[in-house]
Amino acid sequence: MLRHYLVLATKVLLRRKFFTFISLFGISFTLLVLTIATAMLDHAFGPAAPETRQDRTLAVQYAILYGPHNMTGNSAGFKLFDQYARNLPGVERLSLFTRNFEAFSYVNGQKVQSSMKRTDGEFWQILDFRFVEGAPYSHDDVDQARFVAVINTTTRRRFFGSGPAVGQTIEAFDQRFRVVGVVEDVSEMRNIPFGDIWVPLTTVKSNAYKAQLMGGFNAIALATSRSSLPAIREEFNARLKRVELPNPRQYDTLVAPFETKFENFARTIAEATQGFAVRKSPTFAESQAWKAVVAFTVVGILFALLPTINLINLNVSRIMERTSEIGVRKAFGASSQALVVQFVVENVLLTLIGAVIGFVLSLFVLRALNESGIIRYAHFAMNVRVFGFGVLLALAFGLVSGVYPAWRMSRMHAVEALKGGRLR
Repeated sequence: MLRHYLVLATKVLLRRKFFTFISLFGISFTLLVLTIATAMLDHAFGPAAPETRQDRTLAVQYAILYGPHNMTGNSAGFKLFDQYARNLPGVERLSLFTRNFEAFSYVNGQKVQSSMKRTDGEFWQILDFRFVEGAPYSHDDVDQARFVAVINTTTRRRFFGSGPAVGQTIEAFDQRFRVVGVVEDVSEMRNIPFGDIWVPLTTVKSNAYKAQLMGGFNAIALATSRSSLPAIREEFNARLKRVELPNPRQYDTLVAPFETKFENFARTIAEATQGFAVRKSPTFAESQAWKAVVAFTVVGILFALLPTINLINLNVSRIMERTSEIGVRKAFGASSQALVVQFVVENVLLTLIGAVIGFVLSLFVLRALNESGIIRYAHFAMNVRVFGFGVLLALAFGLVSGVYPAWRMSRMHAVEALKGGRLR
């Protein structure tokens, strides 16, 4: 029976080529845009190396001092994390590392700019980098302030061409480091692990950073379980209230909350629209995350709604052209249920064809984005999650746009249909 429906649906779609073309264009374009958006979101927030455990990872990526009349700061200092973030209940591992900074080198007389980061040994235990050569530097390397480095594949190519890098020496930030490992490039959209060169934080030229409460450092915590996240946040926020603030007459509040990656993203959007003063609440990012999810969902629904309505109208028009056919089939005993199933199958088939076209176009667009270099080391891909979302969206698109016209068709009486009557 299903085979019969598919054969009939194919013949109907080929018979009405104009309606079929318009429908396919709307379906494929809608799915193209939504698939690209989904691929980009998945690339940034999906569980992928080196951020494979985002469900139980929190990070502090900013710290602000507030006073009655002003505010200052942008990131925390090593001292803040070293004194107040150690031994938090529920934390399995804690890593302290600097923000990315630009480091310059000279290779064969050419100036090379790299994004550099200084980290501790825990950084490599929390994040699952894919090593193509060597291994990460160890806790002992950090404790002994050894001048060793991990670089990405692009940096290896810049410095050493197609040859191996482990054991070789590179110069960056006026310092020389021995390469101990090479990792795959990490997209700039994953800002915590992103970098070109990683070196022990103890190789910094001055130890003054150890006494700084504010400036230059981030922290990432791996929780023992997802259920531990609220307790970690609560305990760290409580400890921040006991911090001895510089110039207490000028500043009376320090905010440096642990956030998930998506919460950090949602807060950044809120800051762009509401101003930086919103950071004062340590729970602000958590509330904004839900708002961001709702906003993305609403925008996606609204974007898909217009072509859905247009497809419904096209389907109604197609039914109006087939009233005689419907009347004949009803007169020969075809049930309303059989006619509804036939029309829904036709519409789902049409939608799936449009989905295939949309997916193929998406592959070309994603490839173009990857090769453009707009986002450093980005590799947008049609993975299982993105493909599954697209297929579900296509099926929903086909069912929603086909059920209503099919229901109206089922209410048409045979005599009225034979006379070319209107749908009820």
